Amino acid sequence: MRGNLAGAALGLGAMGAYATHDAVIKLLGASYSPLQTAFFVALLSLPVLAVVAARRPQVSLVPRHPGWVGLRTLCMTLNVLSAMTAFALLPLTQVYAILFTMPLLITLLSVPMLGERIGPHRLAAVLLGLMGVLIVLRPGQAQLGVGHLCAIVTALCGALSAVIARRLGGSERTLVLVIWPVLLNLGICALALPFVYQPMPGADLGLAGLVALFGLIGAVLNVRAYRAAEAAVVAPMQYSQILWATLYGWLLFSELPDRATLLGITVIMGSGLYILWREARAPAAHRPVLQAEAQGEGLPSPSIGGFRRLLRR
Repeated sequence: MRGNLAGAALGLGAMGAYATHDAVIKLLGASYSPLQTAFFVALLSLPVLAVVAARRPQVSLVPRHPGWVGLRTLCMTLNVLSAMTAFALLPLTQVYAILFTMPLLITLLSVPMLGERIGPHRLAAVLLGLMGVLIVLRPGQAQLGVGHLCAIVTALCGALSAVIARRLGGSERTLVLVIWPVLLNLGICALALPFVYQPMPGADLGLAGLVALFGLIGAVLNVRAYRAAEAAVVAPMQYSQILWATLYGWLLFSELPDRATLLGITVIMGSGLYILWREARAPAAHRPVLQAEAQGEGLPSPSIGGFRRLLRR
């Protein structure tokens, strides 16, 4: 019991760190291209990865499964860049509403990619959650733009990368799964940087450093949470991010969610929680969402450094 309480508390702390990470990304997005922000955040994350890699000189960075690793690397890179664009263009609560569909998408993708079978209960929860997205987006009533498309791409790419990681299981080296997305992200952003670069004063570079720092803090707390408690206890804590998003939106950006957004978020969260509950009752081999959450793959906040996977070793 104490372990579960400690795990839940650590999970709440991790989600607070990730929400702060996302709010700072939004602050930077008001002045800089997402490509520039992603470049400097990834660059500032590299020293930690370099230290870890230096401690494991015997680990080869050549993928054992180049096709799957390549697809996952592309998905994770798109996940980061599209998330940063979405946070820059949309209210935080709207972005989270769409990103909270990741457990639903993982459930759907696990059927063709993992051979999972989902019953009518989980299928109904997925359909209900997708209806919640329509409530948030209000197609035909509200104007949809690039930010909404980027949030959808973020959720899809995040879910696909989580399912690929689950498919690979323990057959691929952790360092390979972490390093390659960072290198691709840096390469793409470095090529684009001359076209989008705006001079960054020291204070804004400090904010980019804060993004990397809160990503690391969130990763540490998240790993400790899953070591202290059952996944079914910790995983629902991710939905506390909506409270942080509302608070940061109000304090920093003068944003408050409207009734339709709140209703849609409630529907999406309810369907996600139901899926987590159903998986908690299933055999351990049939828990794609809980497995993804435990690895940090199913979380809505992008992880540029991939710290969670390294910390689990």
